[in-house]
Amino acid sequence: MPHLTSVKPSTASTDLRTGLGIPGLAHPLVAPTEWNELTRPGTPLHWVVLNVADGPGDQPDPHCLDAAGRLRNTGVRVLGHLDTAFGLRTFGEVISDAHRFLDWYQVDGFLLDRCPADRASLPEIRRTVATLRTIHDDGAHVVLGHGTHPYPGYAEHGDQLVTFCGPWSDYRWSQAAEWTADHPPERFCHFVHGVPRPHLEEALRIARWQGAATIYFTDHSGHGGRTEPWEPLPGYWDDIVSRIGTGVSE
Repeated sequence: MPHLTSVKPSTASTDLRTGLGIPGLAHPLVAPTEWNELTRPGTPLHWVVLNVADGPGDQPDPHCLDAAGRLRNTGVRVLGHLDTAFGLRTFGEVISDAHRFLDWYQVDGFLLDRCPADRASLPEIRRTVATLRTIHDDGAHVVLGHGTHPYPGYAEHGDQLVTFCGPWSDYRWSQAAEWTADHPPERFCHFVHGVPRPHLEEALRIARWQGAATIYFTDHSGHGGRTEPWEPLPGYWDDIVSRIGTGVSE
């Protein structure tokens, strides 16, 4: 399988099995059971995003510090949530957030949420990613949260790319861009909400066919309220953990 030499090696294995990437649970004070569930031995987690308050917040949060520390102590990679606002936030704002995540929570890397996907924005994202790797002593694991298939050049800079983020009604008819076939599945992530329990196996098959090794499927949709669909764990959490953990989705 081809690997891009411009991407720094991370602690992820090159033969990474299908696993879960958690885009951002509710605050640990609101969802303590969910955060505790993530530390259960054997849970097939690739990483968990820490989103304190649309970013790192204004001061260290002891509840988030505790939650992140317990995950990292079990060997789970914790990523800080950096909102790029599709390129509208300045370089300085994003890097300032990154420094706070590092200083306060010792994160292992970052998810660049709402990451631009067009060719014109690539130089600024390249600059941002290079800086994130520089300020992180161990080489940050960087996930580019496009939510769609970006211009192929982005693959030279992110460790992983989120190439789908949206509802099951779109995902079940989606197709992977041809260029993704030149890269191994561990390079791609899919986040899908509104997946009914009876269609969970179908969703796992689509992820396999499209070559995405990091996934997050949930039956929540977030419609009709202010809750993000990713904030609670899916109602079939035990089922999806069992299917992935036993290799059913391989």
